[in-house]
Amino acid sequence: MSVATRLITAEELFNMPDDGMLHELVRGELRTLPPPGPRHGYVCSAINALLRDHVRARQLGYVFSNDTGYLLATDPDCVRGPDVSFVSRDRVGSELPDRYWQIAPDLAVEVLSPSDSLEDVEEKVEQYLQVGSKAVVVIKPKRRAVTIHRNNQPPVNLSETDTLDLSDVIDGFRCPVADIFK
Repeated sequence: MSVATRLITAEELFNMPDDGMLHELVRGELRTLPPPGPRHGYVCSAINALLRDHVRARQLGYVFSNDTGYLLATDPDCVRGPDVSFVSRDRVGSELPDRYWQIAPDLAVEVLSPSDSLEDVEEKVEQYLQVGSKAVVVIKPKRRAVTIHRNNQPPVNLSETDTLDLSDVIDGFRCPVADIFK
């Protein structure tokens, strides 16, 4: 005998009381994300700062942290919160929304944490690309490596000695991969 799980909506997720945990909604099912730890937090902070400084200096758009939700699908709803994301200025109206974005981020960055499974990360990458993200960057802190995913292109794997070039998404953005782990 199977038990039916009640699907929840993005609106219900948004109105849930804050329990101190991060949640995502995948095909209407709530997923709770455990706190990932200091290494993850440090790398998220580093890539956020690198992107933010570049974007703000050139007024290219907005860089967000992982508490920013994107409504990627409806009926059933899918709300994801990448660790770091970028939305270009020309896609933003006169004000930032109070609720979930109803667009895909131009760039989504996922930093692997000890609790992430390869299957879950691949699912996120596919979802972002399917709804219009130009690139998804997966950062692997333990390996000090980065993979860039773009639609209809093979993934590009980078090591600490390489340069992360996202200038096709964020005008002029390039940085040594090593800078993410300093």
